[in-house]
Amino acid sequence: MRLSWTAFTELLRCTLRGHLRNRLALVLAVAFIPIWIFVARLCTSDQVVRIRLDAISTPVFAPASQAGQVASALGAITMVAGFIAFTETFQSREVDRRLLLAGYPRLPMLLAKLAAVALTAALLALYTTILLWISLPVRHAAPLALALAGAGLVYGGIGLLLGSLVRGELEGFFLIIMLSLVDTGLQNPVFNTLMDVAGVSALPLYGVNQLALSSALTSQSAWSHGLLSLTWSAATGALALLVLHTHRPSRASWSRRTRVRTG
Repeated sequence: MRLSWTAFTELLRCTLRGHLRNRLALVLAVAFIPIWIFVARLCTSDQVVRIRLDAISTPVFAPASQAGQVASALGAITMVAGFIAFTETFQSREVDRRLLLAGYPRLPMLLAKLAAVALTAALLALYTTILLWISLPVRHAAPLALALAGAGLVYGGIGLLLGSLVRGELEGFFLIIMLSLVDTGLQNPVFNTLMDVAGVSALPLYGVNQLALSSALTSQSAWSHGLLSLTWSAATGALALLVLHTHRPSRASWSRRTRVRTG
């Protein structure tokens, strides 16, 4: 038990240091999110639109610019969280293989990565909530922050899973961007006020989108819908655990790769 806890804390420290060394990810986190929110505010009108929210079962009337900023904030945080988790996981795969061969337990390794995803999502959510609070008359900040954190958890888990599966960085970046664009685009109330596309409730951001819009634009908060993000996070984390568990690097294959690189 003590060895597992020591392995977890050490791997968590290394993972967080990897995040801090990723300067592009830091720039995206600090600059991309406010820029994306500002673009949404600049490019949408103040015309009042009617939004259908299943979470509260009543139509919502709000300026398009406000709804667009909330939707854009969700889209920005998904891309940044997914990118950070994917980059760290993809770039550390060789180190992870060495640690597994050295006898490090698998479970603390994945739990450390999941904990890093959770911390990243929480920090991004806090930062984005402050930005929206400055830009909008936010009705309920706490559930809005929970929704943003849920979005970061979902796509951080997706980035973690893709980082364990894909062969190239470009493939992972493309998948994260396309998933985020489709997910947020179909649920953006500015483009789709009825949000009645078939199967939209099965998308990863459905729950947090309902919670974010209701918290920012109405006097109600759909707390239960925010829990849907935990289901997606648990599913992606479990799949990443399965991938890590089934992939057992052999010393022979590692030795062959080492000889090829040094030869």
